[in-house]
Amino acid sequence: MSTTLLEVVRDYLDQHADPDGLAQTPIPGLTIIRTLQPSGLDYAITRPLACLVLQGGKQVMTGARTFTFSAGDSLLITADVPTVSQIIEASPEAPYISLVIDLNPALLTELMEEMKSAPSTDEAPIRIEPTDVEVAEAALRLMRLLGRPASAAVLHASLVRELHYWLLAGRHGSAISRLGWPDGHAQRIARAVKVLRTEFTQPLPVEHLAAVAGMSTSSFHQHFRNQTSLTPLQFQKQLRLIEARRLMLGEGATASSAAFAVGYESVSQFSREYRRLFGLPPAKDASVAC
Repeated sequence: MSTTLLEVVRDYLDQHADPDGLAQTPIPGLTIIRTLQPSGLDYAITRPLACLVLQGGKQVMTGARTFTFSAGDSLLITADVPTVSQIIEASPEAPYISLVIDLNPALLTELMEEMKSAPSTDEAPIRIEPTDVEVAEAALRLMRLLGRPASAAVLHASLVRELHYWLLAGRHGSAISRLGWPDGHAQRIARAVKVLRTEFTQPLPVEHLAAVAGMSTSSFHQHFRNQTSLTPLQFQKQLRLIEARRLMLGEGATASSAAFAVGYESVSQFSREYRRLFGLPPAKDASVAC
């Protein structure tokens, strides 16, 4: 990994990072993260992205699999999947630093058509690969552009496109190519996931989600689980529980108000399922976090 890229990213963080070490750039989908110490467990349903690690180390768990990666590696997530992540290598002298770019399926489709690429049939949603030199160089040019706002407004789209090209053309290509298949399973499931993300507090019959994806119910179940590791009902449940935890830990909501806000009708059921996912009952989890 180019030390120049690390230096440019460090400078940007020094000027723009918020108190939590997060720097949202003016370029849509480009975020920089800095963490000064090893972290606790972070629960999320992560969107498709590429994460270039520049310093430090991290662990991501999904299902029964654990992925460990560090400086010079790229994490590729190619579906909306539940993850439990943790920074494992970071200090004030050498923070964990990563550059994250959201993957754009429409852009990948366009590039695959021009490259005459065939989509991969591999449905593994998470991959760790060494970062290709071309990817790091494209990221460096994108970062340097941030220091020139007038130029960034004109040129950032072409550099984001180039970064997607090198991800697709390099060792990461087989992992992300299925995102660019216009009517493939990945994009069909993505349509259903979009509905789940926006309407997770409401009852969502699986037949409705299958219709959104343009699949039979049985086919939808199979491909949804292959891509996300969860059934649609489990996926919705995790969205509800993660949002409820955010409401309690971030906004001080009570367990009962958080439960009702995310769509639960029974506080006792909410408490059971919360403990099953996070390891502690809601009230105790909130008090420990405080």
